[in-house]
Amino acid sequence: MSDKHDAGGVPTTGHVWDGDLADLANQPPKWWMLGLTASAIWCVVYFLYYPSIPVSNTQSFFKGIGGWTAITEMEADKSIVDEVRGKYEAKLKDMTPAAILGDSELTEYVTRSGKVLFGDNCAACHGQNGVGTIDKQGLFAPVLRDDDWLYGGTVGDIYASILGGRQGVMVAHKDTLSAAEIDTLANAVAASKPTSTPLFAEKGCTACHGADGKGMAAMGSANLTDSVWRFDGSVEGIKRTITYGVNNGDPQARVAVMPNFQAAGKLSEAEMKKLAVYVFKFGGGQAN
Repeated sequence: MSDKHDAGGVPTTGHVWDGDLADLANQPPKWWMLGLTASAIWCVVYFLYYPSIPVSNTQSFFKGIGGWTAITEMEADKSIVDEVRGKYEAKLKDMTPAAILGDSELTEYVTRSGKVLFGDNCAACHGQNGVGTIDKQGLFAPVLRDDDWLYGGTVGDIYASILGGRQGVMVAHKDTLSAAEIDTLANAVAASKPTSTPLFAEKGCTACHGADGKGMAAMGSANLTDSVWRFDGSVEGIKRTITYGVNNGDPQARVAVMPNFQAAGKLSEAEMKKLAVYVFKFGGGQAN
C-alpha cells in the first residue's frame, strides 16, 4: 500500500498528528462567505437604524437613525384606539348607568371594556366571572351572577356599591342571647324559615331582617329565606354569625368589606359606570 498522500495542491495548516495526519487549509465555500458578509452588514445596519447601544453610566441610549422605538409605536397604536373610543367615552361621561343601558351600541362598548376593568379591579375578590370566591369563613365575596342582592340589584344600586363601598354591620349577640336561643335561631335560619320561631321577633331580628326575614336592601341585611349564604350556611356557621356578628370589631366577628373606589381614587367615574353596567349584564340585575 502506498504511503504517498496527495493533498491536491492545497496547503496545510502545519498541524500534524501521528506523524502523517495533517489539516488542510481549505477556504470556506463562497456561499458561506457571502452569507457571513451579508450578516455582518445587516448587523451594522440594524444597530444604526434601531435603538440599540446604551450610553455608558446614563439612562440614555443611541436612538437610531430611523427614529423608531417600541414606545412611539405603542403610542401611535394607542392613539388609534383612543380615537375609536373617544366618541363612546364622550357620550357616557354625562350619562347615568341606567341611561347607558338604554343605548344598545354604548352598552356593547361598555360591556367589552368593562370586562378588562373587572379583571383588574374586581376579580381578585369576586372571581374572574363574578362567581365569588371561598375562604375559611365561607363566601369571601358575593356571587354577582345570581339575583340575590344585599343592597339592591338595579344598575343604580350596583353603581352606588362600587362608588361608595359597602361595610354592613351585625351586632354580636353573645351577651344578649343564651346558647339555647342562639341554637334555636340558627336551626330556623338554616332551614330558611327564620320566622318559624317566636324568638325571631321577640329578640329584635325583624328590625334588620324584616318581619318576613327577607332582609332590607336599605340596610344591606341578608335575606334569610332563600338559602343563599354570604357566610357559612351550616347550623354551626350561622351560630357563629349570630354569636359574634359582622364587622363590629369583635375578634371573632365575620368580616365583609367592599372598598370605597371613589375615595380610593383608583377608578374614574366613567370606569365605575362601566363596571356597574358590566356586573348588571351578568344576568342577575334587577329592573329599576
